[in-house]
Amino acid sequence: MLNGIPLPKDTIRPPETVLVNITPQETRVAVLEENNVCELHIERNSGHGLVGNIYLGVVRRVLPGMQSAFIDIGLERAAFLHIVDVLEQRRNPDETQRIEHMLFEGQSVLVQVIKDPINSKGARLSTQISLAGRFLVHLPQEEHIGISQRIEDEEERNSLRTRLENLLPADGSGGGYIIRTSAETATDAELQADIHYLTKVWENICHQSKTLPPETLLYHDLPLSLRVLRDMFSDNTRQILIDSTENYQRMKAFSELYVPGAAEKITLFKGDRPLFESYNVEQEINRSLQPRVNLNFGSYLIIEATEAMTTIDVNTGGFVGARNFDETIFRTNLEACHTIARELRLRNLGGIIIIDFIDMAHEEHREAILQELAKALSFDRTRVTLNGFTSLGLVELTRKRTRENLSHVLCEPCPTCQGRGRLKTPQTVCYEIQREIVREAKRYDARSFRILAAPSVIDLFLDEESQSLAMLIDFIGKPISLAVETAYTQEQYDIVLL
Repeated sequence: MLNGIPLPKDTIRPPETVLVNITPQETRVAVLEENNVCELHIERNSGHGLVGNIYLGVVRRVLPGMQSAFIDIGLERAAFLHIVDVLEQRRNPDETQRIEHMLFEGQSVLVQVIKDPINSKGARLSTQISLAGRFLVHLPQEEHIGISQRIEDEEERNSLRTRLENLLPADGSGGGYIIRTSAETATDAELQADIHYLTKVWENICHQSKTLPPETLLYHDLPLSLRVLRDMFSDNTRQILIDSTENYQRMKAFSELYVPGAAEKITLFKGDRPLFESYNVEQEINRSLQPRVNLNFGSYLIIEATEAMTTIDVNTGGFVGARNFDETIFRTNLEACHTIARELRLRNLGGIIIIDFIDMAHEEHREAILQELAKALSFDRTRVTLNGFTSLGLVELTRKRTRENLSHVLCEPCPTCQGRGRLKTPQTVCYEIQREIVREAKRYDARSFRILAAPSVIDLFLDEESQSLAMLIDFIGKPISLAVETAYTQEQYDIVLL
């Protein structure tokens, strides 16, 4: 169920094929459902994320006024720790704590990165450690047992809690755990194996924290190729194809230890063409960077992602249908539901998402669209909340942000338009230049002026705007010459005083 909108109980997730493409520079993972690319994960060696890493840090500065501290963990910039992320405060949220009473300069402290460095800001830290396993998240400093919110059935939640409690030491020395969604189908043996693995990891971290010097990395999360096995593999996974012999052997060894069911499904790809090309993944990546997504019979979507939200517009395009207008609209909206759900996963779009379906006259059509969209969104591994139609007839939903969207990973803002997606017209630039010349003529007693600009702007000065240029020359009483700079973009120009 997504926020009160029930899902069909017989919803069956399509079988998945996972493709793992590894080069010395990056690892890329594509998830295919029925030969359609639904997810893409990219991890580059040059920009490997720090989230989840555990360090032995040193307190460099405590700021009582901000209730925060700067911790040196061996990176270029000191990391940031706020009082709300200190374990003692988290344990007692109703009590007012003071960070200067917990930390002092020069103190060694065990910390985990919860947010990567962004621009000039250092990484954000927490002293509450969590270790992710296949079915469980270990909280070694806690004692309680939590359950993923995606497991909604109360009977199932109670059953999982009881099973886990029976596997842990009765004295509570095993620490706390959060039961992940994937644990719904796990056996007791698989849960016990996860507990054993996470316990060993924590013991190793504790040992290193006592023997290694400060500013040392004690633990980092698994590489993407192994996280695929830990986080994505399920009984629904049909095959895992990998194109690297070395990493194939590593994945095999890891799966035999921690994910036994995956070992037999891992296959070394030996095709003549590259793996992603063989399954048309490269083409899908390039298509997913475009705002327009074509549907069948001429209809299409326009997807625009901004900082505030993502908007999706559904259009019939050239689709005229075979019966009547209402049926045409309904069929277009119905087809759009599954495409929208797939595009959200593929592009990894998060935050607020607004969908402008084509207006439907019949209430039963609107309800059917919501049910179909809820069904399509139920396949998403990321938490989604579907809020239904707003008073304006738009469908509103939210999708949790877990990582940067695909466009941010693969692209950067256009240097010509600075990411606006629009350029000033040559005429607009012409008028800007003329206004600036008037300003400069009042400030400086130059003999003449020279305009350096893009060819489109200079052409306009010589043609349509030649009269306005002549009027400007008369007004300032100084000659103005023109020069083309082919390297300039349409908005770039310089005014030289001679």
